Amino acid sequence: MVNPTSIGRDSYNKVLTSIANHHATIKESLPMIASENIPSPAIKEAMACDFGDRYAEGWVGERVYAGCKYLDEVESVAIDLGKKVFHSEFIDVRPISGVFANMVAYTVFSNPGDVLMACTIPTGGHISHSKESLGGTAGLVRKLDVQNYPFDEEAFTIDVDKTSNLVKELSGKGKTPKIFMLGASVFLFPHPVKEIINIAKSYDSKVVFDAAHVAGLIAGGLFQDPIGDGVDAMTMSTHKTLAGPQHGTIVSWNKYAEPIKRAIFPGLSSNHHLHAVAGVAIAFAEALEFYHEYAKNIVINSKTLAQALYERGINVLYEKKGFTESHMMLIDVTKYGNGFEIEKRLEAANIIVNRNLLPYDKRMGRDYRAPGGIRIGTQELTHIGLGKSEMVEVADLMKKIIIDNAEPRSVVKEVADLRKDFQKVRYCFSSETDAYAHIKIR
Repeated sequence: MVNPTSIGRDSYNKVLTSIANHHATIKESLPMIASENIPSPAIKEAMACDFGDRYAEGWVGERVYAGCKYLDEVESVAIDLGKKVFHSEFIDVRPISGVFANMVAYTVFSNPGDVLMACTIPTGGHISHSKESLGGTAGLVRKLDVQNYPFDEEAFTIDVDKTSNLVKELSGKGKTPKIFMLGASVFLFPHPVKEIINIAKSYDSKVVFDAAHVAGLIAGGLFQDPIGDGVDAMTMSTHKTLAGPQHGTIVSWNKYAEPIKRAIFPGLSSNHHLHAVAGVAIAFAEALEFYHEYAKNIVINSKTLAQALYERGINVLYEKKGFTESHMMLIDVTKYGNGFEIEKRLEAANIIVNRNLLPYDKRMGRDYRAPGGIRIGTQELTHIGLGKSEMVEVADLMKKIIIDNAEPRSVVKEVADLRKDFQKVRYCFSSETDAYAHIKIR
């Protein structure tokens, strides 16, 4: 008979060993997944605090639970700072993820069966914007009729004229869009926000901008200013270029404050993860202090890395547009394999990227399991201090794997050597603790 106590202890040790092994590996890796970042030590301290064990249902000062004095203080700071960062009238920091924030917007601005305009996944759209048949949040959960923007693949942007014609056609069929969804998970260049707002106004429709990927760039005064341009709401996750904890936020106007607040609680949540709210408050404070420099350096590093890869024969897309205006780039790797194969070979060298669909993959018979591309982000490497010269070294290492077909294990030491002097988070108030330190508190 198996001893249950032994199973429990073995599992306990296995989990803690896996955590330690991950920390040891990531500190010697090049993490370049565009949807990730390393938060500052202060944000990690917030994430380990007792707030994470508490409840604070309701709005600040109107809680259903007792014992919320200090929770209210921190959430109030997050609200005040968030409004300054994004120059907004209203912000709610209770969504627990970017997808949750999108669901709030769908709840406030639409009803099941309404039409939502969004980008397809191959043209950058996020799964939370997608059709029911794809399992997308908008279609499957909110039961919205998702229609896709016509897309200019050459410029990698929404085709405004064709969109206007499509919306006119849909309206004639009694299918006027209620929400125009902007923002993307492959977000190389700004979306035509003002132009889409002009179309939406003609039909009394709402415009929502998903800033999950670019919130930190927007906070730093770069990329674009959706709230300033007049979108009805801006949603986001808070852990990508914003470099906070994994959480969410929705930014909007006072006229929508009450329906947003009610949709979040009691409509969609109870506990909203108070330790993460504390982390978001710190991220907003760091954004106000440091992100004009941080955001600028992210984009510089992205352009530098893209150019260096391109010069080494790697097909970084949109060279004629400067490759990117954000933290990420999109690469066609079909000369050397598919995106899955290249992702795994790079991973074996401790270069962490993700496979990604290209805009034309569907026509080529490819799908997400083995797409034609990979997606790379520079926000985390920038956050730990790598600059333009290091981006060129990263390009050399990637070329060895992708083009030269080097044995990945032979590149692992070179990756670790490049990383050894970059173990602290920059653009934050305190970096006493190494970025990837495994801190035991048990």
